[in-house]
Amino acid sequence: MKALLNTFLCLLLSITIAKADGLKGHVYDQKTGEPLVGVTVILEQTKLVALTELDGSFEFKKVTPGKFTLVISHLTYKTLTQQVTVVEKDNPYINVYLSERSSKSLSEVVISANNKASSEKTARKLEQKSVQIMNVVSGAAIEVSPDLTVANVIQRVSGVSIERSSNGDGQYAILRGMDKRYNYTLINGVKIPSPDNKYRYVPLDLFPSELLERLEVYKTLTPNMEGDAIGGAVNMVMKDAPNKLSINANVATGYSQMLLDKGFTAFDHSGINGKSPYEVNGKKYNATPKDFATGTLNYQPKNFAPNVVAGLSIGQRFFKDKLGVILAGSFQNNYRGTTSTLYSSAAVETDKTEVITSMQDRQYSEQQKRSGLHGKIDYAFNDNNKLSLYTSYMNLQSFQTRSGITTNVSNAEFDPAAGNAQITYEERSRKINQRIYTSTLHGEHKLIPHKLKLQWSAVVSSAQNEVPDNTTISVNGIRKNFVETRTTIDDGARRWERNTDNDIAGYADLTYTASIAGTKVDFSAGGLYRDKQRSSFVNNYVFKPLHVGDVYGKDFNSYTDIQWELQNPTGAVDNALTYDASEKTAAGYGMFKFKVASMEITGGARMEHTDQGYHMLFPKGESRPTGNQVYTDVLPSLTLKYELTSYQNLHASYFRSLNRPGFFELVPGPIVHEEYKEIGNPDLKRALADNFDLRYELFPNHTDQLLLGVFYKKIKDPIENTIIPGGIRGQDQFYMPGNFGTAHNYGLEVDYIKFFHNIGFKANYTYTNSAITTSKSYRFRDDKGDIHTASTQQTRPLYGQSAHIGNLSLLYKDTQHGWDAQLAGSYTSPRITVVSQFLDNDYWQKGFVQMDISVEKRFRNNFSIFAKAGNLLNTPTELFIKGTNDKNATIPGQGKSNETLLRRDYYKQTYLLGVRYKL
Repeated sequence: MKALLNTFLCLLLSITIAKADGLKGHVYDQKTGEPLVGVTVILEQTKLVALTELDGSFEFKKVTPGKFTLVISHLTYKTLTQQVTVVEKDNPYINVYLSERSSKSLSEVVISANNKASSEKTARKLEQKSVQIMNVVSGAAIEVSPDLTVANVIQRVSGVSIERSSNGDGQYAILRGMDKRYNYTLINGVKIPSPDNKYRYVPLDLFPSELLERLEVYKTLTPNMEGDAIGGAVNMVMKDAPNKLSINANVATGYSQMLLDKGFTAFDHSGINGKSPYEVNGKKYNATPKDFATGTLNYQPKNFAPNVVAGLSIGQRFFKDKLGVILAGSFQNNYRGTTSTLYSSAAVETDKTEVITSMQDRQYSEQQKRSGLHGKIDYAFNDNNKLSLYTSYMNLQSFQTRSGITTNVSNAEFDPAAGNAQITYEERSRKINQRIYTSTLHGEHKLIPHKLKLQWSAVVSSAQNEVPDNTTISVNGIRKNFVETRTTIDDGARRWERNTDNDIAGYADLTYTASIAGTKVDFSAGGLYRDKQRSSFVNNYVFKPLHVGDVYGKDFNSYTDIQWELQNPTGAVDNALTYDASEKTAAGYGMFKFKVASMEITGGARMEHTDQGYHMLFPKGESRPTGNQVYTDVLPSLTLKYELTSYQNLHASYFRSLNRPGFFELVPGPIVHEEYKEIGNPDLKRALADNFDLRYELFPNHTDQLLLGVFYKKIKDPIENTIIPGGIRGQDQFYMPGNFGTAHNYGLEVDYIKFFHNIGFKANYTYTNSAITTSKSYRFRDDKGDIHTASTQQTRPLYGQSAHIGNLSLLYKDTQHGWDAQLAGSYTSPRITVVSQFLDNDYWQKGFVQMDISVEKRFRNNFSIFAKAGNLLNTPTELFIKGTNDKNATIPGQGKSNETLLRRDYYKQTYLLGVRYKL
């Protein structure tokens, strides 16, 4: 069996070389035998220069017979010269082996500028040498990919799917079928807070991808990592100072096909006040309509405006490489559009599938201004002492208009055949500003060289979210013979939201190296302390028309003409989202690491103590306006890595981890949203998980790889949101988080990279199966015809888990002529997006296919041109219920399958063309 496996792997990863006329050869790493890409080969006495391709090959096609000198050079290898004799035919292959300038090991996953930290070679080395099971996307791969944000980059990683925003871009990562709540996000290994108004998870569309040196996705944890990741951890390693002056600048422009086809609707946001009248004038102030800007109601078509993307990074080391400085920035101004159809539904009597009550056609127009800035200064006082200061600032501003026409399908006026219905025009103008700031002072000290070392970090971080003057308005209307007309005003609302997370944290790690029975053993100990303070505030104003009978086209012609009357002049503070909260986390760990023969063993335990609480500022009769949870968890971990050969490993891991509730999830006040109601649960417990991993790893050279792994997770008290019946102030249903027994999640991951000369394939596939059993309601009639509600147990997948995730990228790289191209496709199979209270009525998202392409052509003057295109297939996002109801058969878009359609979004294609300069 072993011989058969080795034969299969050799066939799978072999490189076929056929002799041909001309001068050809390959360049290899002398130590590992890996083919080297990007090596410069000069044929002296001629003007011929070649660069090795992805398989290390080079070729000179037209050479006059004679004796020549080959000069083979590369930044990280010693230059080599070799004498060759060229004849007219049957020249032999020339095999060249280069030795590295530095033989420093990557076994401790320490990357310096000399190692080209953004290269594919470094990415593969990190995966091979890392203690954790991980996947790495190199900066080089990111640069030539179609992806502009980290959220879109991460979808190319095995086991990762993404949750999209309303404009179709990726926003949140789902790792191994575990919802976004089950992972955390790092910048340079330091956790960052979230600007989300309710939860902990970080929106990855906030980060421009071009600022990254590489993206690391940790599938397993070790004791020196924070323990609140059941799915995994995402680490964004930002650009670092190179050894010599480096400049990377780019500018590009493009457009969205949706906006060319449908147009763009904008509103005037220049007059928006960042604070509500309540905040400006005090809580007793009686606001009037004059206190509110009219620009948010001034909807106007906007002429075509192209998208703009630009970036610049400058870095260098000084004073004999002791001082490193880098400064990088990125700016993106994108216009996007979405066309949506939504269906509202409700459980009716004893029907097994919900009944559609209304349908809405929506058109989104959104302008996104995304900017990122980061800088780092590091100084090596000597070989034993180093300091660095890293600072980054990310900002995402979104200006969105949403126009919708809602058709009431549940009253007698609805006649789709005749084109008659009662309708409502709904408009929303919204500005969102999200910011993340973090600054880290980091020190590395060898207290006793080769024996004792100390690393420490002091961190200040802040995440902010502001939604000022979120304006909605609804106007009654009628559809007669398929002609739609506005009639009278319904109502309006203005809403201010903001929340801030402020983190102050300290980290310390001490490592002592001892020799025990001739074996070097690293003993590590350390911990962290973090003080997180969150503030959240929401203020809402409700408007009714001053003259209820005002008619469109007679009494008003635009929304800015409407005369309003305030229903709550002092404003209504949303008690559930207006609170202060805190979380104090103290952690300590002990860890050992040693290698015996071919086996590397890393183990230990981590202890985390959590003190988490909230305080509602404006309670409205809730029994627990203040709450607190205090708990301590011990999280053991053991990782075994067996080196089968110098290029293949067996990697096994066990670790325990947890998932803490979000702050809002504990606050018991209700929130009335536009489409559903939501309430927190002060009794919500943390989830705990035991995680097991096994992976076979094959790295035949510095570009190719085969990773084959399995995983299993047993989650106690998983946190899921479900719709439950309620009785607070007449509201009969709530969307509420809860703990649901024990869940099981297991799967298989395959990751394969292979290059043939200048063509490459990157493919990965993940199968995930999860099961959780929860109580569901159903209705039945008794013998008297009365309706009763009963409950039963139903087993289903975890929220957000897809059974199948796949990525396939076809790459073309012609180093000699400066071409890079990539066609990238990803597939995500159906998954649950909303858990229903009722049996068999969960909301599912259909399988989604994303296809993107990018091309770049480099020139010898350090310039290149590039093009990117996204969402080539225009695959819609669709939500549905498994099952149909005959009462929905006459509704447009329903009754054509065994599914009930709930939502369909189209985004169309995006295009970008730009120029890049690299020194």
